[in-house]
Amino acid sequence: MELTLIGKIAVFALPVIFAITLHEAAHGYVARFFGDMTAAAAGRITANPIKHIDPVGTILVPLVILLTSKLLGGGMILFGWAKPVPVNFARLRRPKQDMLWVAAAGPGINFVMAVFWALMIQLGHALGSSFASAPLMMMGAAGVFINVILMALNLIPLPPLDGGRIAVSLLPMKQAMQFARIEPYGLFILLGLMFTGILGIIMWPLISVFIGLTALVTGLDPAQLIGLIQLVLS
Repeated sequence: MELTLIGKIAVFALPVIFAITLHEAAHGYVARFFGDMTAAAAGRITANPIKHIDPVGTILVPLVILLTSKLLGGGMILFGWAKPVPVNFARLRRPKQDMLWVAAAGPGINFVMAVFWALMIQLGHALGSSFASAPLMMMGAAGVFINVILMALNLIPLPPLDGGRIAVSLLPMKQAMQFARIEPYGLFILLGLMFTGILGIIMWPLISVFIGLTALVTGLDPAQLIGLIQLVLS
């Protein structure tokens, strides 16, 4: 069964919004745990999507990608972003070391959400012929896919992505300072990788690994999970 455009938007809407917004909230929560109250003071440690939604990154960009992918027959990587949660790394108790955990919190919560949506697939399967079964399984597949994409994208070691901040945290101080200087150009580098197709070459193996790991953790058949993802993307 191929989804209509409206159907595709319906199954992706909630997974996309919560994948992006909870990713940002997780950064703020962990920053607060390690001593930085900036996000808490701004009211950004919340699951309320309204606090995190960026009209362009959270709604327009994913919608345009969905429309374009539908017109071109699929194959595009769906992604987006929320308003960045403000984190003052200088206020962390151990700025360089704690930066790792603040940065890793975003991809970490995306993996938790991927597992959650995979369990929704299990629930949909358990419901059998119920009217809610197919929609729940398709939304679950969409949720797994968007979250593993955000994990893969954000773990690329390129500042200001989370992987870049993790790399800065792990590198010796001199090399970390040199590497951090890339940050003002990170977005342009990322766009260059995207338009040349290199980004997809980097990300698809990571996406496959994370899909397999999600299936392993939740007891899903990897082939079934991949088949459902292909269905919602077709």
